[in-house]
Amino acid sequence: MSINDTEHCEISHEHKHDDKISEFKKMMPEEDKLYDLAELFKCFGDSTRIRILFALFESEMCVCDIANTLDMTQSAVSHQLKILKQAKLIDFRREGKSVIYKLADDHVSSIIAQGAEHILE
Repeated sequence: MSINDTEHCEISHEHKHDDKISEFKKMMPEEDKLYDLAELFKCFGDSTRIRILFALFESEMCVCDIANTLDMTQSAVSHQLKILKQAKLIDFRREGKSVIYKLADDHVSSIIAQGAEHILE
């Protein structure tokens, strides 16, 4: 594509859509919120973390159950769980000496479900 092939607006500068631009600027979240959103989506950019979230979508599990389900080492699973906890995508509770992990809330379930639905269309 040459520089002359790039898309550009045919409207002259006198006919800008100031009303649309103004409304958009009012709706746009603050930069720090957009950064947080981008960081959240980075967590979904790793297939190992997605596999863990899918496993937790079905049931609460301890690290060893997740590791066995996904044919991974407990160390590898623990590393990914730490990232998912920091992103507030999973939650946990202690049950005796075990730590049981689950999806943090229904929003995480919805993101997983909608993502899966989107790729299957």
